[in-house]
Amino acid sequence: MDSANRQQKLDELAELQQRVAQLQREVEKPPKHWQAEEYYTAYYATAGFMLGMFGATTSLLFNVVGSALINQNPLRLIQIYLTFPLGEQALELDGGMTLVIGCCLYIATGMVLGVPFHLLLTWATSESKVSYRYLVATILAGSMWLVHFYLILAWLQPVLFGGNWIVEQIPWWIGLVTHLIYGWTMALVYPLGLYVPYRRQTEQA
Repeated sequence: MDSANRQQKLDELAELQQRVAQLQREVEKPPKHWQAEEYYTAYYATAGFMLGMFGATTSLLFNVVGSALINQNPLRLIQIYLTFPLGEQALELDGGMTLVIGCCLYIATGMVLGVPFHLLLTWATSESKVSYRYLVATILAGSMWLVHFYLILAWLQPVLFGGNWIVEQIPWWIGLVTHLIYGWTMALVYPLGLYVPYRRQTEQA
């Protein structure tokens, strides 16, 4: 074998060794995990659905305790809200499975409303201070109260059930405070719904 041919073989062998080393590094390198690069709408919508349960439960407990302190039926608020599906007969309920179902519906409604609430809260306050987040939550909760009571229920319940019991029998300030407690709770549990990309221990190291 002449020197020129030998050198050609050596160069070819060096290229193959470099290729093998490159393939080895690619095989040993852990796969890159997918992560959202922009606002992760689907994640925050799901998180809002779950966090809405905390907001609704806190709001319900506030009304239960408040009603008990003034010697009123602790589930009076649930009775009044049940007039939407049941009509005036809901005001005569004094316990039983119906009020339990009403509590479940109250919490379920809070979970559904948690989706747009958490989406707006994360979108508007992702880089903001906690005080600003509570301010935004207060504005959102107050707006939600106005829409629920005076833009929807004020005309929809009379049309469907022949009475306006929710707006008439729930004082405006109780309705507002109930929604504010919901909003403040959502602001409090806000960190639990933040998107944090998954990292393996080797990647973190």
